[in-house]
Amino acid sequence: MTPITRAQRVALFRVFRRDFPSWHSPGWRHDGKKLHRVPLTQWRRFRKRAFLAFGDCTLMIQWQGMTLGIEPDGYTHS
Repeated sequence: MTPITRAQRVALFRVFRRDFPSWHSPGWRHDGKKLHRVPLTQWRRFRKRAFLAFGDCTLMIQWQGMTLGIEPDGYTHS
């Protein structure tokens, strides 16, 4: 299995942030005034749901009742 690309990781985090828009990074949350440290378990749980398909190049994840595909260049489509 080929490792996922940086563009895929960034795109996957953008999908994650659709549910948690106030998160700047997996371990930090912004409350409008300052950043706070938060546990990484939710991000890790989300990330583990993703899997590679179509010749181990497209990252797939079930999100909001649809399947999203993330290409190696980071392009996300349903």
